[in-house]
Amino acid sequence: MNNVLSRVSRLGWLYTCLLVLASFTGVAAQAQEVIVLGSTEAVVEWMNAENFWGEENRGEHLQVPRAMITGITPTWAETSAKMPVAQKKEIFYRFMLPLVIHANDMVLDSRAKLQAMDARLAMGESLRPDEIEWLGEAAYLLRIVNQGDQAKKSATELRQIISEALYKLDIIPVGLVLGQAAYESGYGTSRFAAEGNALFGQWVYGGQGMVPDQQRKNLGDHRIASYEWPFDSVRSYYINLSSHPAYESFRKLRAEARAAGKPLSSIELVQGLTSYSERGQEYVDTLRSIIRVNKLDSADGAVFRDEPMRFIVGADGDAAAVELEQEIEQLRASGQLDTIIERMRLE
Repeated sequence: MNNVLSRVSRLGWLYTCLLVLASFTGVAAQAQEVIVLGSTEAVVEWMNAENFWGEENRGEHLQVPRAMITGITPTWAETSAKMPVAQKKEIFYRFMLPLVIHANDMVLDSRAKLQAMDARLAMGESLRPDEIEWLGEAAYLLRIVNQGDQAKKSATELRQIISEALYKLDIIPVGLVLGQAAYESGYGTSRFAAEGNALFGQWVYGGQGMVPDQQRKNLGDHRIASYEWPFDSVRSYYINLSSHPAYESFRKLRAEARAAGKPLSSIELVQGLTSYSERGQEYVDTLRSIIRVNKLDSADGAVFRDEPMRFIVGADGDAAAVELEQEIEQLRASGQLDTIIERMRLE
């Protein structure tokens, strides 16, 4: 069973999602549905059954299955190379979409919490210690305060922190996220995507991450951040765009659209990402073209269907899929799935 635990624990996002869902609903982790797909045919068959397939119908499918992928299979690059390009793109976009919607939902939940705190402070009420701690962690991630500083702030200063947090923390248009993920990861086929679930080419320093094949020494020991599961890459990307000084122009464009009562548009907000790449405006023009050609902005208004969260696990072949299904059921029956869940951290 230890070998089973070792293999299945690599599906980190699956168990993190289970923890998140259990925390909000109180439903036991063992009750959640896990879908194992072992071939392209199985993927397309499942998406057709969900009425969630077809590039020509993408704009009609704005009610999205609440189904989260748990990893990129090592053979995806090889398998997708044999597909028609349109099919490869469609599979990538369809599996990415729930991750992006989930990230935006988390952002909206955090914004609602910030707004509720601000309203109470405006009425002269005090925040609870746990709320002040949560606010401090959020403000630290957003590069607003140093860690722990919020504990020393007055109500007026806390409201200023909340105001800046609301400015920095907002949703990112779905089509923009899909376009960047496709561009930066080669539709999930890059070495960094396969080895580290890295979907946005984000750099790290200090000896962590994956070394690029052509690392430029003049830029220091930069590497590509790696992640245990795909959603962690999405979450890191959201924090990056919400906090890094390089993306202030993106945040300003987004805030201006908010203030004017306009919908947040992928096509318009992409202009704020000239600093994402050394290519500058050329990078933005390429990304805007990807969004337009693939009609990704049609997904800007996509939302989840009203249904329980499910989890999709990829396997390399039908035989491997059967084996993995059996292993997951063993974990359910033994209760060791709960042990894995307890090791996960809810953020």
